[in-house]
Amino acid sequence: MIHRSKLPYFFLALSAVLAVAAVVVMVVRSGVIERFRRANAPAPAVSTPATPGPANPDPANPGPVTDPEIPALQQPLDPDSPETNLRDLGLEPGVTETDPETLVNNIAKALEAGDFNALSRLLDNNVCDEKTLAQLKSLADQHPLKVHQPDGIREIGELELNTRTRWSLTLDDAEPGRDRIYLDLLNRDGKWGVEKLILPPPPGEPVPRAVLADPLGIADSFLQAVLKQDFEFACDFIDPRTVSDVKIATLCIIFEEGKYQLRNNKPLRAMFNRGDTVGYLANVNTVGSPDGTDVAQFAMTLRQPPAPSNWIISEINLDTLLADYAERVAGGDIYYSPLVKNPLGGETLALYFEFDEDQINPRTRRQLEIVAQVLRADPGKKITLSGHTDALGTVQYNNQLSGRRAATVADFLTSVGVSATQIVTIAKGASQPRRPNVTESGEDDPMGRRANRRTEIYLDF
Repeated sequence: MIHRSKLPYFFLALSAVLAVAAVVVMVVRSGVIERFRRANAPAPAVSTPATPGPANPDPANPGPVTDPEIPALQQPLDPDSPETNLRDLGLEPGVTETDPETLVNNIAKALEAGDFNALSRLLDNNVCDEKTLAQLKSLADQHPLKVHQPDGIREIGELELNTRTRWSLTLDDAEPGRDRIYLDLLNRDGKWGVEKLILPPPPGEPVPRAVLADPLGIADSFLQAVLKQDFEFACDFIDPRTVSDVKIATLCIIFEEGKYQLRNNKPLRAMFNRGDTVGYLANVNTVGSPDGTDVAQFAMTLRQPPAPSNWIISEINLDTLLADYAERVAGGDIYYSPLVKNPLGGETLALYFEFDEDQINPRTRRQLEIVAQVLRADPGKKITLSGHTDALGTVQYNNQLSGRRAATVADFLTSVGVSATQIVTIAKGASQPRRPNVTESGEDDPMGRRANRRTEIYLDF
């Protein structure tokens, strides 16, 4: 109990305590309000110098000025800077892209700028370690790292459907076989990043037939050989027990005659991967057509023999491509095909003639040049040429005409350097038609007869 004489002092002390508490509350409250105001206020504009780093010692020459209306990758670079900053290239460390082509183009730009610090940060240290960086610098010492234009950046195909893909950068002024840098990209949650960087073999080391000996590398090397009409090199990648030389020659002819090329977008699509067996779908279009249009396809299967053998192509299915070829070259006649079944087994090449003609045309001449390349490369190889006619005309006349057709092909081959001892000719007349010469009602069938006027080339090896 408080004595009455001390009550005034008690109330005075209580008032002082309350006053101090009120001041504390006001201070705290004002601080909270100020923090809240700052947190919700719009961010002030920040002026960023064009080239981060120390202040320019020459105020009269401040260096390049960036234009906010120009995309970052098109901003001017400082020519006086020994190393362009990653930000000058419009890139950020560890950047990923929703579009793999954009990512590869950015890497190419950093490579051409010669900024290895930027490149290593872009690729990530796990991909571009000290050893890889040293190899890149050694490569740059040999010649400028300039990507060939306009087709130096190329998508090779998929390592795994929609998940892993491979691209290549072709360098100018580099030795064939040492002129490509490969990038394996990985898609994580819709963003593409670099999983692996593969550099060309260094000087002094032999250049392998395929720089990358995995299934995709073998498939791409095979197709590049076909595109160049290099039959012998293309045959290095196949299993001769399951893929005939005739099929490879046919593929070369189809690409040449149909004016096909590998499609730029997803040229090789992964179909399946069963450990030692991998399947790809090759997408092609015609030269000059917009990418993604006029598409044809064919399938390839590769298998891994027991070590130390490399992957080989064990099967090629040309059915869809042949159908497209027939539509383009033969006016829709699916029987007017360069690849036909031989009655004795296997497959043969077929060359076609006009009615009552025994002379080869320019198209046939180009096909025979491929066959001649095969025979000249190995004098031990032999071919059998069988001439055929449609059913119009007498038996005697057709036998003579079919013989002349086979002889015409043989004469062309010997004129371009093939030994006559490698060639056997047979006249079949009208005895082995590929299609009926008449319709079911007995009327003449010009399209059927068209497919029967031919010389078949059986590669007997």
